[in-house]
Amino acid sequence: MAKAAPAEQLRLLDIQVLDGKIRSLDVQAKALREDPRLPDLVAGVAVAQSDLVVLDTEVGDIGRRLAKSEDDVAQITARIIRNETKLNSGTGLSKDLVALQADVASMNKRRSELEDAELEVMESLDDATARQTAQQGLLGQMQSVLDEVNAEIRERLAGVVMERDATAAERAELAATFDPALLALYERTLTKYGVGAARLFHGTSEGSGMQLSAGDLADIRKAADDDIVYCPDSGAILVRSPEWS
Repeated sequence: MAKAAPAEQLRLLDIQVLDGKIRSLDVQAKALREDPRLPDLVAGVAVAQSDLVVLDTEVGDIGRRLAKSEDDVAQITARIIRNETKLNSGTGLSKDLVALQADVASMNKRRSELEDAELEVMESLDDATARQTAQQGLLGQMQSVLDEVNAEIRERLAGVVMERDATAAERAELAATFDPALLALYERTLTKYGVGAARLFHGTSEGSGMQLSAGDLADIRKAADDDIVYCPDSGAILVRSPEWS
């Protein structure tokens, strides 16, 4: 049976307190990194970005259609102006002037149709641009909320990490004062069961929170003060003291 002076066994509770604190801080850090708000916020931003890409594409397509429509109107307008100038000059054969006049009339009708189509495209562009602007605003708001949550998490996480580092440093300093064999035994127990050492207080193991059976208590009372005994339920080293009996 492994042995250690009762005072040294008692000091194991000090390092257990620090290990418990480190474990609690690790749980806090994990909970912060897995903040339940993040998945929905990240997914929402992704959807909003995807919708904005669709609207950006729509606005771009309509913009190109409008540019072509404007070009079509400009071209036919230029032809009309050239033909009207020629027509107004009065030069040329009568039949050619009549044909030219008919062509101008036809082109004016076509220009009117193109201008109506251009107006429809402009209205479509205005509508798409308005929806694009609204979506940009929505995305901005959602991204702002996500940024605020991330900033909050980073700030709180930084505090937890700082506290954990300080606790780990204190733990390392304390661990250096233990006999290596006792510390190794404690750390094996900690790794295996999650609790390295616990008080035996009025028959109850604080490692498991359970009242020990009469038989287990009888076996523990038979052990020498420097014997290392274990909790039958949690596996932790049971630290005994006459004041806790």
